[in-house]
Amino acid sequence: MPKKNGHKKAAKKKLTHFDAKGNAVMVDVTAKAATVREAVAKGTVYMEASTLRLIKARKVKKGDVLAVAQLAGITAAKRTPDMIPLCHPIALTSVTVDLACDVKAKAVRITATCKVTGQTGVEMEALTAVSAAALTVYDMCKSADRAMRISDIRLVKKSGGKSGTFVQK
Repeated sequence: MPKKNGHKKAAKKKLTHFDAKGNAVMVDVTAKAATVREAVAKGTVYMEASTLRLIKARKVKKGDVLAVAQLAGITAAKRTPDMIPLCHPIALTSVTVDLACDVKAKAVRITATCKVTGQTGVEMEALTAVSAAALTVYDMCKSADRAMRISDIRLVKKSGGKSGTFVQK
């Protein structure tokens, strides 16, 4: 039955990070098989055209925005369990963070891809990488443009594990 917001009513799913008493718990992945897992997340930072020109020309006073944001995203992916309380610490095997200037949209587009061979997925690591990269773009450019907007941070693909492949359309 459609809800008022236009979404169909989803089947009731059990939240995995709570025990029977409602206490927060880290999911026990001991019995899960280690498989190759990959997640891709994306996000966008919208800004004034003049701010994007500064980024492209590497004229931002704090330095090379795209290079610093890329490193921030990689570092954040590796530190995800330090920021997200119930995330498992995992041995990431690959993290890439790509930033691209989109002149038409007046935006920096961010894509992060994380990989691991393990017992749990890397969705949170990819999302954290995009978030940190976007925040770094904002931080480095805020003196020129405080109206920047971080938007559309989302998981676009995940593969591996028992639940299989997810691709956002």
